[in-house]
Amino acid sequence: MGSEAPIEAGAEDPPAARGIVAGVPDAGTSSTGGPAKASAELDAAAMAPLLIGATLLVDGVGGVIVETEAYTRDDPASHSFRGPGRANAAMFGPSWHVYVYRSYGLHWCLNIVAAGGGAVLIRALQPHSGIEEMARRRGTRMHLCAGPGRLAEALGVTGAHNGLSVRNPPFLLIDREGAPPIVRGPRIGISRARETPWRFGLEGSRYLSRPFPRSADEASGSVDG
Repeated sequence: MGSEAPIEAGAEDPPAARGIVAGVPDAGTSSTGGPAKASAELDAAAMAPLLIGATLLVDGVGGVIVETEAYTRDDPASHSFRGPGRANAAMFGPSWHVYVYRSYGLHWCLNIVAAGGGAVLIRALQPHSGIEEMARRRGTRMHLCAGPGRLAEALGVTGAHNGLSVRNPPFLLIDREGAPPIVRGPRIGISRARETPWRFGLEGSRYLSRPFPRSADEASGSVDG
């Protein structure tokens, strides 16, 4: 995300999906599943790995989330670090709404708002629905959703989506089934808090924006979803 970046608010078979995401797990929901109920909230660091393996669609176009990054209110790399403003107002609104910003005036980026003024950046998807529409929007069939800018362009996300709920059309977020293998490591493209291991990915996915470090000294290891 990067607080220093100018912002402007505005194929393989996919993992099986089982139901519409309505929020986050409560005490009766196993941590091995995905976010499923609205009786509790999660901060961005807890939400980000739970989104790996979930399916995200915008007007029927999308795929399986394979890479996320977490940003919290007390994180120097977060847009919310310096407090609320017009551009980042969605980050201080309800969880499970979207925060859309334009990175360096060029690319829209899609985030899901978490509790406490944080958000989860959706960095990459494994495309499986509306691939022809994605290719038309992107002008290529290569790396359709590998990277937040490409992902937003492929899904047709713009500043007009800022502040909308992922529980309502045009969004559809479908829970994952079970706990996929997840890896984590340092976040990408930021100059502050670069050592924080809040980038999460589906282990072995070829749809990531960038491979995770192989060295145990570089990566922060695997996590339980």
